[in-house]
Amino acid sequence: MSIQATTLNRHLWQQHKLFNQPIGLSILMTQMGFAAKILSREISLAALAGKLGLAGENNTTGDAQKKLDVFSNDVVIDAFSDTGLVAAIASEELDQVQLIACGGDAQYILCIDPLDGSSNTDTGSPVGTIFGFYRRHTTSYCSDEEDALRQGADLIAAGYVLYGASTVLVYSGGGTVDGFTLDPSVGEFLLSHPNIQCPRDGKIYSANLSYYQEWSPQIQTLVDYLGDQHATDHDPYSMRYSGALVADVHRILLEGGLYFYPPTRKRPNGKLRLLYENAPLAFVVEQAGGRASTGTQRILDIKANSIHQRSPLAIGSASEVTLYEHFVREGTPMQRKIA
Repeated sequence: MSIQATTLNRHLWQQHKLFNQPIGLSILMTQMGFAAKILSREISLAALAGKLGLAGENNTTGDAQKKLDVFSNDVVIDAFSDTGLVAAIASEELDQVQLIACGGDAQYILCIDPLDGSSNTDTGSPVGTIFGFYRRHTTSYCSDEEDALRQGADLIAAGYVLYGASTVLVYSGGGTVDGFTLDPSVGEFLLSHPNIQCPRDGKIYSANLSYYQEWSPQIQTLVDYLGDQHATDHDPYSMRYSGALVADVHRILLEGGLYFYPPTRKRPNGKLRLLYENAPLAFVVEQAGGRASTGTQRILDIKANSIHQRSPLAIGSASEVTLYEHFVREGTPMQRKIA
């Protein structure tokens, strides 16, 4: 490792100087990196520390709550409670927005899924954290829930952490998208993926095909089209699905392709949550040149009307998201030829 390797903190300081990034946001990203280090350690040792398995109840969105879900949520709240910069936190694990601090310095709202894909923890499969920061827009001394009910276009920074073969933190403050890999030997996130660009095209798709019969005929036709071994207008796509949204989107961000979680008959608004899953990931992918859509609407244009609001998601390479939208609209393939 070069001694000139760029740490997350050094990168944040450079961003502050070059682009006048608010110092408060730099502090919050430093705290996010700290929380990610704690979670990376605890996730890797969970089997030895008795943190695997269910916590004994469901969270507010109806998902079975794992012990690591509860622990991860506590780590996040602790990491930001003493900064004085975060007015409120909206989390998948909380019934409602939790007020953290009041006053003029508390200018930020954090929306977060502390442990995405927690069903993977018992098998040692990838999991993640998804986060987004908004600037508080109320003028009263303390914040309220309305501060968190925003559209993704209002995000000032967003990102995710992937806990897998390595721990990778990816974030954007509205300019470049940069990725940092945790070096446990020095305890630092080091810049490993500068200026990430999502390929315009890809040959991977990611979806939970166990819901195929629950999807609309248009989406079923899309899946058949993607895997068609005899198509004359495209090579067949490869299917990859890990069960962790962060892991699948990270692969597609780097390699190109399409992730989608459509509506079903039982869930006409989809399963994924808008505020702390879809919008932050859409922000990152769009900053990298990709796209994110419900199939009919840009994700970042949707204003949340409740903390745990759900929405469909199609995200990834611009060409593949356009293809998805075409199938939703027309139910038939676009006229495309192999390059």
